[in-house]
Amino acid sequence: MLLSINEQDPRPVYVQIVNQIKEQIQRGNLKSGDELPSVRELAASLGINMHTVRRAYGVLRDQKILAFRLGQQAKVAKLRSQPASGEEVAAVLGERLQELLTEAFLLGLSPDDFRNLVNAQIYKLKEQPK
Repeated sequence: MLLSINEQDPRPVYVQIVNQIKEQIQRGNLKSGDELPSVRELAASLGINMHTVRRAYGVLRDQKILAFRLGQQAKVAKLRSQPASGEEVAAVLGERLQELLTEAFLLGLSPDDFRNLVNAQIYKLKEQPK
């Protein structure tokens, strides 16, 4: 598992770790049941504090993306077999989507420009090698 910290990224380091692990799962680089490095190992490899990695792993555990068992390393949890309900999608994505829409508006994008941007990103995901 390759992760990197971007010092220029305004997001907190733990958020960068969370997002990179999610992206690796989405791309198929990490699969259900795959073990992640221990907190200590990942912190050492990234040159960061163990508490930062622990926080990232905690967020992923709370989101049911990682599973933990006493005495074992964190593992990628079983992926959903069914899509989330509309209520869950709204709860998880609604606020972040509103933030993106506001940012797009402030950047001068029209609704069509925003749709085109989203569609281009979706297309890019489909084209990525697994």
